[in-house]
Amino acid sequence: MTEINHRARKILHAIVSEYLATGDAVGSRTVTRRYGIELSPATVRNVMADLEELGLVRQLHTSAGRVPTDRGLRFFVDSLLKVRSLSPKEKEDIRLRYELPNLEFEELMKQTSKVLSEMTQHAAVVLAARPEVDRFEHVEFIRLRDGSILVVLVSQGGQVDNKLLGGASAHGGQPASSSATEEALRLTDAELERAQNYLNSLLDGLSLAELRSRVLGELARDKSQLDELASKALELGKLALPERSSELVIIDGQANLIESAAPQNLERMKALFKTLDEKEMIVQLLDRTMAAERIQVYIGAENEAAGLADVSVIAVPYGPEDRPIGTLGVIGPTRMNYSKVIGLVDFTAQIVSDVLGRRS
Repeated sequence: MTEINHRARKILHAIVSEYLATGDAVGSRTVTRRYGIELSPATVRNVMADLEELGLVRQLHTSAGRVPTDRGLRFFVDSLLKVRSLSPKEKEDIRLRYELPNLEFEELMKQTSKVLSEMTQHAAVVLAARPEVDRFEHVEFIRLRDGSILVVLVSQGGQVDNKLLGGASAHGGQPASSSATEEALRLTDAELERAQNYLNSLLDGLSLAELRSRVLGELARDKSQLDELASKALELGKLALPERSSELVIIDGQANLIESAAPQNLERMKALFKTLDEKEMIVQLLDRTMAAERIQVYIGAENEAAGLADVSVIAVPYGPEDRPIGTLGVIGPTRMNYSKVIGLVDFTAQIVSDVLGRRS
């Protein structure tokens, strides 16, 4: 990281703070008058020139003040920024938004994106419990009156997958039908319970992505090593596995991005919306946050996707500290109130984690 002396740090802090507040280039007189820096304007200009040589600020045109570069914003966030603590009222306002009874997991995620968007006035994004990291909790086999079996697969992140074997699909489609299904339907209630217990023991703690590998691996073993019930339980487990082809990525408040964009950046705004619509790069970015296991700030050109080159993303994992199950965050202009937004994102993640923890 670039090293600068105390005087330069104070002046850079003043430039960035003023720019984030007003969006205007910052001159030497503004620094001395508004930020209590007891140096002559000429001395401040010399320090500004030094900061420019280091790539931390830039001059839009001759005789203009300076604005921070992405590199300058990075230095500010990492070394100078003091994150503002939320007031008791702000915390209570967020808590109240989660006092909705019986929220399904996906509804909880949608509520979170809405809360973040409205509280920050930026776009919000939530990556909901990825199959690779969300953990299996338990499976239930429930025999219905018509003889069909309802399979309920529950993850530690609160995701619930239902599958109906041998009856009309809950979504209006065709029921799962195969010789394995027919074998499962012939199991007695006692056998069904034993199969359920066997699978819960075998699959305990696995990620949802690991479930299929474990079940198929066990089925591929020499059949003589499995008793008849274990074999049937595994076939039933294979039928119960959810088919997930895409991530659940929820984005809210895109209109806020338009309001904060400069009119001349229309093409860049189109590129941003294309990136948000395709979601792949957003997922990759949020995956990096999950691996970091703490709040992350990605500024402008640091983002690998061209569509994200003019925005900052503040994101943090949610879920158990030792095993996060998803990521939430905010997308906004590089000229955002980092102190406030970081606090809001971090506290919201704590609330979501608490809500999910009470369900486990």
